[in-house]
This record gives sequence, structure tokens and C-alpha cells, in this order.
Amino acid sequence: MQDDIDSAERRGGTSNLINSMMLERNQLLNLLVQTSTKDSNGEDVFDRESLDEFCQVMVDYIAAGHFGLYERIVEGTERRRGVADLAVELYPHIEKTTQAALAFNEKYDAARENTNASQLHQDLSELGEHLTNRIEYEDQIIQKLSEPK
Repeated sequence: MQDDIDSAERRGGTSNLINSMMLERNQLLNLLVQTSTKDSNGEDVFDRESLDEFCQVMVDYIAAGHFGLYERIVEGTERRRGVADLAVELYPHIEKTTQAALAFNEKYDAARENTNASQLHQDLSELGEHLTNRIEYEDQIIQKLSEPK
């Protein structure tokens, strides 16, 4: 009986974590689009405030996945073998996207005085590709987590 209660609590916690990640993901993608806008002449727009907000949400999103979802799997506390096996397979790819996101964040950190805005849109494009890959990997894990035991 206690195992059933523990299992239900874990599933509820996982569901809450996934819902939170989805909300952050949507916010991240909206900010990515907002940060990579062009003006009426087709010129790249540099908006420090949007960029800073994007970077903060991106770091929060990456951290939520890492310290919430992946940490549990990597530490071996995920009991479902299929979920754990898939996560182990995908984690190196997810880690590459984490490194790309952190490198972008460091390059465009608000504390940096001489941000190279001319490279921003190219870097955003490349980061968008990494984030797209990450989302595909995450969705595979989320799908597996959503399957009945």
C-alpha cells in the first residue's frame, strides 16, 4: 500500500515538474522570438532588456530540467527502466545543448560592457537550433515518463 502511495506522489511530482518545464519552455520560446526581431527595414534589433530576460529564463529552464528531471534519472532514483535507459541514452545530447546555452549566456551576460550586438542574431539562430534539439530530446523523455508503468 505504501509503495502505491509513494509511486502516486512521485508521479504527481513528475507531472508538476513537467508542467512547470512546459510553461518555462513556452516563455523561453516567446522570448527567443522577441529577442531576435528585426525592425521595419529588416535590420536586426538589439534590445538589452529582452536579451537579459531571455537569458534569465533560459538559465532557469536549463536548471529546472537538470536539477529536477535529469538529476533524478542520473542519480538512479528513477524506477522505470525504460525511462532511465532512454535518459542515459539522451543525456549526453542534452548536455551538449546545456553547454551551448551556458556559453551563449556567458557571452551575452548583462554584466559584459562590450557585447557584440552584430553577432547576436547569428548566435540566437545557432542557439535556437540547440534548443530545438533539446526540446526534441526532452519530449522523448516526457513521453516515456507519461506512459503507464
